This record gives sequence, C-alpha cells and structure tokens, in this order.
Amino acid sequence: MLEAYETQHLLKLTVQIESLAAYDDNLLVGTKQGHLLMYSVTPRSGELKRDMQLLRYNKLFSKKPIQQLEVVPEHNILIRLSDNIISVHDMAIINFPIITTIQKTKGATLFTMDVKKQESLTGGLAVTVRICVAVKRKLQLYYWKNADFHEFRSDLTVADVPRALDWCNETLVIGLKNDYWLIELSEAAKPKELFPTGKSLEPIITKLTDNTFAVAKETQSVFMNYLGEPTVTYAIKWADTPIGLAYDDPYLLALLPNGVQVQTFEPVMNVQTLPVKGCTVIRRCKQGVVYVASVDHVWCLQSVPREKQIHVLLERKQFQLALKLTNSSENSEEDKKKNVHQIQTLYAFDLFRKKQFHDSMKEFMKLNTDPYDVIRLFPTLLPQQARGDAVSVDSGLEKLENKDLESGLLALIEYLTAVRVQMKTRSAESSSDQKLLQIIDTTLLKCYLQTNDAFVAPLLRRNHCHLEETERTLKKHQKYNELVILYQTKGIHNKALEILQKQSDVADGGLRGPDWTIQYLQGLGKEHINLIIQFSGWVLDKHPEEGLKIFTEDMPEVEQLPRPRILDYLLRTQKSLVIPYLEHVIHVWKDTNPLFHNVLIHQYREKVLELCRDGATQVQLQQGNNLRTKLLNFLEKSDHYIPETVHVHFPYDSMYEERAIILERLGKHEQALSIYVIIMNDIERAVAYCDRVHTKGSTDVFVPLIRLLVDPPTASGWLGGLSAGPDKMSRPNVDKALEILERKADKIPPLAVLERLPDNIPLSKIKHFLAASLQNQLNNRRRTQMLKGLLYAEHLQVQEMRMHYESKSVLMTDMNICPVCKKRFGNQSAFVRYPNGDILHYSCRFVKD
Repeated sequence: MLEAYETQHLLKLTVQIESLAAYDDNLLVGTKQGHLLMYSVTPRSGELKRDMQLLRYNKLFSKKPIQQLEVVPEHNILIRLSDNIISVHDMAIINFPIITTIQKTKGATLFTMDVKKQESLTGGLAVTVRICVAVKRKLQLYYWKNADFHEFRSDLTVADVPRALDWCNETLVIGLKNDYWLIELSEAAKPKELFPTGKSLEPIITKLTDNTFAVAKETQSVFMNYLGEPTVTYAIKWADTPIGLAYDDPYLLALLPNGVQVQTFEPVMNVQTLPVKGCTVIRRCKQGVVYVASVDHVWCLQSVPREKQIHVLLERKQFQLALKLTNSSENSEEDKKKNVHQIQTLYAFDLFRKKQFHDSMKEFMKLNTDPYDVIRLFPTLLPQQARGDAVSVDSGLEKLENKDLESGLLALIEYLTAVRVQMKTRSAESSSDQKLLQIIDTTLLKCYLQTNDAFVAPLLRRNHCHLEETERTLKKHQKYNELVILYQTKGIHNKALEILQKQSDVADGGLRGPDWTIQYLQGLGKEHINLIIQFSGWVLDKHPEEGLKIFTEDMPEVEQLPRPRILDYLLRTQKSLVIPYLEHVIHVWKDTNPLFHNVLIHQYREKVLELCRDGATQVQLQQGNNLRTKLLNFLEKSDHYIPETVHVHFPYDSMYEERAIILERLGKHEQALSIYVIIMNDIERAVAYCDRVHTKGSTDVFVPLIRLLVDPPTASGWLGGLSAGPDKMSRPNVDKALEILERKADKIPPLAVLERLPDNIPLSKIKHFLAASLQNQLNNRRRTQMLKGLLYAEHLQVQEMRMHYESKSVLMTDMNICPVCKKRFGNQSAFVRYPNGDILHYSCRFVKD
C-alpha cells in the first residue's frame, strides 16, 4: 500500500469536542460545553510534524454545544450553529464578539456554505458568501453583505428534516433520513429524488468540485454531478459504514469506527488505512492537511510529500494516480506541465506494453507525441533501411503477432488518422509537416495492407505517401491496382500505363482487359497527348471500337484533345476508325473545322467506291449503299466543307448524284442539271433542284433546265468530262419542257425562255405560260405601285410631324437651370429638350438617360 498520509496526535482536551473548523495554519475547536479554542498549527522545518500553540480560548463563546463552525477568512467572520440558531462572529477581535444573529434561523439543525471567489472589475478579489440553513423541514437561503446576512429567495420545503446538506453549483444536495434529493435554486425548480440512503445511520454528502459530489450509501460512495447524473459508472467500497467523508484531491478519506481509510476513485485504488480509532469528526483544512477528532483528542493527517508519493507510484507503474498527484501539486505551472508530460509518456508506453493499444494511442494523442516515435513501436512498419538503426523506445516490448498485432495496427490507424486530421486543419503546412505527412501516410498504407486493404486506394489518392517505399511495399503485396493509383497521383503516368498494359492479359488479375487503360488515358488531358497516342496503340489494335472511346468519350479532358493530331494518327495507323471518329467530332461535338468535314467526305467516298466495286458481295453492296446515303445527307446538310476541294476527287464515271450536290454548292447549276436530266434521266429531281435554288434567290435557274430539255447537248458537248453514254444524248423533250413552263410559270422569266424555244412550237401550247407570266408581271407592277404609294404616304406623315415639331419654340433665359447639373445655360451651351418639356445640357443627357 502507498503511504499517502502520516498521522500526528496534536492535543488532548478535558472538554468534549463537538465541531472543528480550519483554515491556513489555524484550527478552531468547538466543544459541547460551548468553549471555543483557536490553535496555530505550523509545520516544522524539514519535517512532517506540526507544532501546536493555543492562540485564543473563549469559555463564554456559547452557553450550548457548538454544533457547527465555518470560517470565511476573506471577510474575517466565523459562522456558528449553537443553541439551534445561526450567529456570525468577528474573527479580528480576540474574544470573537457577535456581529449579527439571524433570528429567523431559530430551530436550525444544520447549515452549508457556498463561497465563490472571482476577480472584480477593479482588479481586486471579490468573495461572495451564501448559506443555506435547515430549520425543521424548511431551507432558508441568505447572502452576506454589509456585515449581515440577507435573504435572497423564499424558503424551500422538503419532505423531512435534513440530516446532511451541501451546496453544489446552483443546486442543493440534501440527505434525509431515508433518501437523497436535489433542489435547483430556480423559481420553477422541483425537488429531484436520487436514491435511498440504505441502512446508513446518517446520510453523508461530500463536495468534490464545484459541480460534483459524493454521497454515502451503506458501505459505498456514489459519485454524481449537480444534475443528478453519475460521473463514474461504479461506486467505491469501504471496509465499514463511514461516519464522515473528506476529499483531499485526489484522495477520499472515510472516517470509520476503527480508523481512517484512504481511497481514490479515478482510478479505484485502496491506498492506505490510518489507525486512528474512535473519531467522530473529520475536517479538511487545505491541500494535504486533514484533521480528525474524537471526544477529547485531535489528530492531524499530513500528506507525505507529493514527490515521494509520485516516485513510489511510478516504480509501481500506477501512472494515473501519479498524474493526479502531479496535477494537484503546488509546483509551478511550467514544472507541473513538464512532469505531467513525462508521466503521461511513461503511462502511454505502459498501456502499450499491457496491450491496451487504443488507450495507449489516446494518451499519445493527448501528449502530441512525435508520431514517428509511436510508429517505432511497430518495427515492421519502418522503412527497410531504418529497421537496423532504429533504437527501441522500450526494450521491454515483446514482438506483436496475430490478434495482438492486428489490434495494435487498428489502434495505430485510429491514432495516425486523428493526427493527420489535426495537421490538415492548420492554415499552412511547413516542409517538416509535409515530411511527417509522408511518414504517416506510408505507415497507414502498410497498416491497411495488413488489416483492411480496401482503404489503400483512398489513401493513395491523398498523394502524400513516400514513392519508393510505397512502390516497394505494393509490389511485394502484388497490389497492381493500387500501384497504378500511386503512379497516377505522383504524375508518373508512363509507369502506370505500362502496368496496365502488362496486366491486361493476366487472366486472374484485377486489371484484365482494356477498360482500365481507356479510363486512364481519357483522364490525362491534352498536355499528355504524346503519352495518350503512345499507349492507345495496343488498345486500338486489339479492341478498336472500345479503344476509340479514348478520343470520343464525352469528358472535358477528351473533348479538349488536339483533334487534328488525333485525326492524323488515325489516318496513319487505324484508318477504319477515321469515319466513326469524324462522325463523333462533327455530329456530337458540332465541330465546324472544314478539315474534318472535307476528310469525312473523302473517307465516305473512298469507302463507297471500295464496297461497291465490281464483284462485291451482297453484304458489301448493302454496306456501301448505307454509307452512300450518309455521304449524300452530309453533302446536303453540312455547310462547312470546301466544295472546290472535294469536287476534284469525285470520279467522272460514277457518283453523279454526289457531284450534282457539290456543283450546286459551287453555283454551277447547268452542270448539276445536266447530271439530273441527261445522265440520271430524273427530270423531277431537276425540277426540285430548280425550286430549291430559286428559293435561295436565283431567279433564272429554270432557264438552263428548259434549254437542256429542248436542245440537249451532244456527246461531245459541255458535260464537263462526265461519261453519260450515247444512248442518253441528243433526245429533246419539248413536251416535258412545256409542262414545266406551265407548272412553274411564276418562277420562269418569259423573255429568257422564249428565246430558247423552237420557232415551230404552236402558240397554243405556250398560251397558259404566257398568260401566267403576263399576270405575274401585272401583279408585280401593282404591288410596286401600291408600295410606292404607301411609302409616299409615310413620307408625307413624317414631313408633317417634322413641321409640327419645328413650329414649337423654346424660350431660354439666364434663369433657366439644368435639372441634372443644377447649372445655368450659357450663351454657347448646347442643350436638349425632352418631349415632356425638360431642357438639359447636351452633355447631361447621358446622366438622365
């Protein structure tokens, strides 16, 4: 057991001791005969013993037994309960004269005090004193001011006469005969029952801190806060039912029939039993000094020096109690902080040695221990080159294996994660922080590989792991997926892509197939175009359709790739993918670059000629026809190819329809119409062509069509090199020409057409055309005349409005002021008049507008 206190017998009296009070080095003894004795109890130099000296002795202090004494040294007052009434005495005068008596407290059996010290606005120390007095079933509440106690609220009523009473925060803790209660000091407060007192003869309440207290229940002590909630989940047991309790941080002293038992409750420890028998009163004076008294004897329980106790506790590895003693010692804050840190460190390592890993890590976290020192507790996690040079923090640590190792690693993960979060909350990171993050993340990776490798990938994306060490570790565990992530976050893309290429053929690997490489390349961006082209080759060779997604996926990184470079690459190495690539670029991404439109047309043309060659299969012909439909639609709808460029590449002996569309773009309508009429013998397509061109503004496009029908060219005519065949030449179709004249009379200029018609055509056959043309001319003339009239009428209205406004005048004098700048108009001022009559400087009109 620990020697926490030494016992010294102080005095033996011939009168019966009833109560004690103590402060600083003073002890006051109240007797059953009403005597009051005041002693000086001073420590001897270099010893634990104390010297006693009687300072005052007042035999006439009270006519009745002194039931209770309390001292407030800051106000120099002594409060007594005697003859069942509260009196206040002056401590400054030798015979303790009465200052005041609270007459309302007559019949009192018990009181408790609440003394609070705080700095005042002037910088001094303000001490407030409140007391609660139990008078039968009433609780009376007073505060001290101007040398008297004043009530500060109405009385409280409880179920029975209080036998124990203490003040905790703004709550009164009350012990009745059979149970304990709490009452908050608010107007709407209601008593709260805690629990029964059990078989205890008397309830006992001991205040621990401003917010916590302990109560006795038979042979146990229970710890609670002012809300009635347990502060710890256990109770401490005594050797017998306590007569009284005192708290001398961190020790709880119980006055038992056969002595004083000393225990701690955090941690729970039976510290010491002092052989002081027959005592009925226990009173704490100050830190390390407790007085106990029997009927006629007084003893002092003097604390053994804290340094000695701490030394013994550290030898016994009882670190928690050593920490409590250090925190409550009277050393300077700097020394206290240093000692606490040292003890906590020893405590943390001891917890680790006992395999209480999570508790150990919590202590390391509180201490802000260098994470590298914590990692060194796990030698296998250190870099290979550091293991031989590593000095163990504690040579007594055994090697962890199996479940112990797993538990330790899980605790380390929790610790390192917390440290990492703490570091990331800093506003800026130094180079040392970066290095520490590197160590932490590399260690976490090793821990995850041994506990839960699902966390490895998210960790690697943080980009703080040490490259070489992590690379070596991942290769050892064959974690190729994670290795790719490592290279990716470090920007070493070529190594990542090499692994993906090698692993794509591994049957049981997690990176099998091209998808991993495709996704990787898609995310690189235009600055890595060389790398994308380099590693897309094997994907396009083995999986062309999937591989094309490298260049066509709808992602910002893919869309921003240099398209001419990609097109050049595909034309050289993957010509079959050029058409689908260009179709995506033009139709999905809406690219208007003429280069892509021209190349797509050339690719369509080459593919159609290849598929529709002589001897082609039915399937090839079908594919060619489908592709030709795409080509025709594209030639008609695209506005971004260059017709002069694409025209020269089309053959003269085939693909006439495509050439006709291009000729239309070039404005060579006669050649286009000759293809429809002579080569394709599709006059209705030619008429539709003329309608389309006429709508675009060409008014004489029907003239060459009529000419081709009436006077077709010879085989050596002006077809521009097109091969039509002799059977399709020199066959006039006057009837069709006349039919078109009749249908499209409103779109054909009559004079230009009449010059082309043969002289032998009867007038009756062109009668309708001429009538329609004449009517059209008359309509145009009437429309023109009407428009002219309307324009003239509008002109007259404008002139009338002009004359109206010009007729108005404005009188400007020296009194006129601009409403914007508030200045007068000078002789040379330019001004503006608004319709509402406002006149402004010309330069001020913008401000108003």
